[in-house]
Amino acid sequence: MSGLTPKENYIRVLDGKIPEYIPSFYDPYMQGIVEEMIAPVSAPDGPITTVYGVEYVGSKEIMNGAMPAPGKIILDDITKWRDVIKNPDTSHRDWEGYYKKQTDTFDRENKAVSCHGGDYFLTLVSFMGFEAALLAMYEEPEEVYALFEYVSEFYCEVERRQMMFVKPDIYSIMDDDAAMRAPFFSVDMYRKLIKPFHKKHADIALENGARVDRHDCGRSEGFIDDWLDIGVKSWNPAQVSNDLPAIKDKYTGRLTLNGCWDNTGIFATPAVDDEVLREALYTYVDTFAPGGGFVFSAMIMAAPDDPAGKAKADIIKDFYNSYARDYYK
Repeated sequence: MSGLTPKENYIRVLDGKIPEYIPSFYDPYMQGIVEEMIAPVSAPDGPITTVYGVEYVGSKEIMNGAMPAPGKIILDDITKWRDVIKNPDTSHRDWEGYYKKQTDTFDRENKAVSCHGGDYFLTLVSFMGFEAALLAMYEEPEEVYALFEYVSEFYCEVERRQMMFVKPDIYSIMDDDAAMRAPFFSVDMYRKLIKPFHKKHADIALENGARVDRHDCGRSEGFIDDWLDIGVKSWNPAQVSNDLPAIKDKYTGRLTLNGCWDNTGIFATPAVDDEVLREALYTYVDTFAPGGGFVFSAMIMAAPDDPAGKAKADIIKDFYNSYARDYYK
């Protein structure tokens, strides 16, 4: 029997200490709000239109993750953004009531509370489309910066309201800026155009006692020092296209790796052989658990009603409980 709650145990990891046991979603340690004032994380029930007029859609092929609807561009010239992009009027919004409906049922003793935001690159992509967003960053960086500065007024207002009424333990900066093999832009461009705004969000979180998490898919290892500079404590999903063993060696005690499982390859599919899966799980834990700073995140990417997927998921769950969970004992 553990002396720490899942929340306390997880925060211990974030603070660079060895936990009593390895955290995992099999022993839920976190709960999050739904935030309707920023881009949605998922769209399982059809299109969702944001306060800026961007339509997001989901599909079962991407596990209902929300993506801007293809072909629907609201800004085709970055120099005209002032005519198109308008921050919403929130003067009559019942912020407290909106958050209270969600947080009244939260188990704050056992689970950390999380909020998210700060997706500036993805916001630009949602306005302009991927290619046009990148071109704007290269050709009109001053206009992009001015747009981000304007949008940040609203995004930071949302975060301040979250801090006031949700009182989160974790704040996650959600901004994917890399593909599997490389970032979408240079570290220098990140530092000039995006980091100042990520820092604003990190500062608000830190001032209110929240730990800062960074969600960034793809090969984004080149940004790690900048994340640490603004106060980031953890990175998810820390995908295997990065040099994760080297990152583990260099940053243990300073950066928690919440992921490190090959969620794009054979090990995450129902087709994987049982023994191959078990061997991969041993390698996974023995590589990333030593020294702490690790959250067990192995999973099978399959529909919940897929019998083959469920069978493999049961192997992973059994492995976590029998080998990984109490690794430090």
